[in-house]
Amino acid sequence: QERLAQEEDARNQLFQTKKKLEQEISGQKKDAEDLELQIQKLEHDKASKDHQIRNLNDEIAHQDELINKLNKEKKMQGEVNQRNGEELQAAEDKVNHLNKVKAKLEQALDELEESLDREKRLRGDVDKNKRKVDGELKLTREAVLDLERNRKELEQTILRKDKEISALSGNVETEQNLVGKLQKQIKELQGRIEELQDEVESERQARAKAEKQRADLARELEDFGERLEEAGGATSAQIDLNRKRDVELAKLRRDLEEANIQHESTLASLRKKHNDAVAEMAEQVEQLNKLKMKAEHDRANMYNELNKTRSSCDQLARDKAGQEKIAKQLQHNLNHIHGKHDETNRTLNDFDASKKKLSVENSDLLRRLETAESQVAQLSKLKISLSQQLEDTKRLADEESRERATLLGKFRNLEHDLDNLRDQVEEEAEGKGDIRRQLSKTYAEAQLWRSRYETEGVSRAEELEEGKRKLQARLAEAEETIESLTQKVIALEKTKQRLSTEIEDLQLEVGRSTVIANSAEKKHRLFDKIIGEWKLKVDDLAGELDASQKECRNYSTELFRLKGAYEEGQEQLEAVRRENKNLADEVKDLLDQIGEGGRNIHEIEKSRKRLEAEKDELQAALEEAEAALEQEENKVLRAQLELSQVRQEIDRRIQEKEEEFENTRKNHQRALDSMQASLEAEAKGKAEALRMKKKLEADINELEIALDHANKANAEAQKNIKRYQQQMKDVQSALEEEQRARDDAREQLGISERRANALQNELEESRTLLEQADRGRRQAEQELGDAHEQLNDVSAQNASIAAAKRKLESELQTLHSDLDELLNEAKNSEEKAKKAM
Repeated sequence: QERLAQEEDARNQLFQTKKKLEQEISGQKKDAEDLELQIQKLEHDKASKDHQIRNLNDEIAHQDELINKLNKEKKMQGEVNQRNGEELQAAEDKVNHLNKVKAKLEQALDELEESLDREKRLRGDVDKNKRKVDGELKLTREAVLDLERNRKELEQTILRKDKEISALSGNVETEQNLVGKLQKQIKELQGRIEELQDEVESERQARAKAEKQRADLARELEDFGERLEEAGGATSAQIDLNRKRDVELAKLRRDLEEANIQHESTLASLRKKHNDAVAEMAEQVEQLNKLKMKAEHDRANMYNELNKTRSSCDQLARDKAGQEKIAKQLQHNLNHIHGKHDETNRTLNDFDASKKKLSVENSDLLRRLETAESQVAQLSKLKISLSQQLEDTKRLADEESRERATLLGKFRNLEHDLDNLRDQVEEEAEGKGDIRRQLSKTYAEAQLWRSRYETEGVSRAEELEEGKRKLQARLAEAEETIESLTQKVIALEKTKQRLSTEIEDLQLEVGRSTVIANSAEKKHRLFDKIIGEWKLKVDDLAGELDASQKECRNYSTELFRLKGAYEEGQEQLEAVRRENKNLADEVKDLLDQIGEGGRNIHEIEKSRKRLEAEKDELQAALEEAEAALEQEENKVLRAQLELSQVRQEIDRRIQEKEEEFENTRKNHQRALDSMQASLEAEAKGKAEALRMKKKLEADINELEIALDHANKANAEAQKNIKRYQQQMKDVQSALEEEQRARDDAREQLGISERRANALQNELEESRTLLEQADRGRRQAEQELGDAHEQLNDVSAQNASIAAAKRKLESELQTLHSDLDELLNEAKNSEEKAKKAM
């Protein structure tokens, strides 16, 4: 009985410890519920942070759109500047062409002073030029063939780029499909996590049920202890019932172990799938980066090919200008040859006429002296023709004086235009200074913005580093555009200097034209003197004619003195012949001088018309340049206003983003602090549980030792007491197994909670990876749009190249036709020269 009392005391102590353990288990349950509430709170905070991150991404996308708009406007500004540069280059080409034409005219004036002996050399030069033109024609054809080959290569590259773009679009679609699959997998994982939570809840319910059953068994064990003396015979049935319950407990334990194993296997498979998905996403990101690098390399190659085609087009334009120059020179030479040929024909005709006239006069004077009256009539006709020539020369002199007056008026107009041009150049210099100051101001603001961005952007998180790099790249592009604008300003300065030098050349040319006009006036005075001399000679001839008539009448009255008069007549005839010859030579020289004066007047008229045309072209070019400069100034002002607005908007948004980022950082810090506190509390609870477990194990060991002593002491008891002791041992072992199972379940609960936290972290990482993949997809779409824009630009350039090619072909055909006409005219001139010789 004393032993039974001791055993009952021990059993009561065990029940008390069991109650303490149950209280601790309930406390752990409360802690687990608190942890679940904290997890829900963290999930809610995470959702709010995700919403804030999405808002930040939308804001960044909006800023990217604004920056893209600015880049497009900057491209348009660059195109307008390029067109202005091309127009200035065209004006420079026109001025160079005018200088060349002026040099050609001066060369033509030098060539007019040469004789007819240069026709053969000119013909040889024509043949040489013909061969040279043929060689240049071959070169132009080869250049056209090269352009054809370049065009075909560009078409092939365009086709290849189309294929690559289609492949990139296919890759983008596959990536979108993969993103959809990953989203489905994430949803499946979330569903699986919910199922696992349901299984954990069911396991908790099963554990509560087992604890309830264990409490029932404990109560039944107490009843068995109370009814031990009363129901001694029913112990065998109770033992069978206890065995059945032990079997049920073992079955429940096996089911719990199988559920834990299945749970661990599902968690491992889910982790493996998640790792495989992450690896696939990393590979796809690497592949996209490779494709991006390849596209950038292809874009650089296309830019190089485009520059080559532009250089080839410029070379063709220069070759075309050289060919036009050669064709104009040939045309000028042919016109010069025609003029010389006509002049030789006129001189030959004049020689023939004068020869026939002199032969008739000589024969008349030799045959008959009585035909002096006919000679007087001829001299009167000659006097009339000389008077007509005098009137013509006076009329030409009046026309030259009028042309001189008009030239002087035009010279004054040119001086006025020159003053206006100088004022415009000074205004352009002032505008250029303003533009330089504005550019320096914008460059300083850009430097300040970049330094501010670099200093303030360091504190940003890793999500904003990509935007920082984009802004730096855009800032570098802006600096490049500023440098290009400074270069264009330098080019405009050079063009201004070149225009000033050309204006000085025009002033020199005007001076030369005034010198030519003065020389023409001197020639006019010389012609007046020659005409006066001719008048005196005509008066002398009239007096001599009267004297000869008197002498003829004297001869008719005085036949005796006929021989003397005849001899005197012979002498006078010789003198008249010599004078007639001298007069014919002088008339010929006078006619040559008159013809030369007419040609000089014609050349002066042509030069005047050319100078007027050049003046009109220069005026139009200056007006176009002024309009272009005004447009550029307006565009620069608009761009500066827009840049200031964008800068203010970016500053404001960056300030807002910094405040939001600071708030999110504080919230994350508070969440981390709370999580740290919960982890510390969990660690403390875990340490307390381990301490209690060790204490319980020590108590169990002590109870086992006490039970062994009790068994030894009760060895001599009755068989029923031995059976009862055996039953107590079985119940104690079942209790120990239940305690171990409870401890294992507690450990499994902690492991499952840690795994749930790990799964939650992995889920967050997968979400971040998904967002990164989404950003990569948007970037790839943007790059695809840029590639489409580049493709459109290349197609437009290809169309312009094709138009230039067609234009060159038409000009080549016109050159061929001009060359054929020049050859025909050269042949005709050669035939005329042969006939004249």
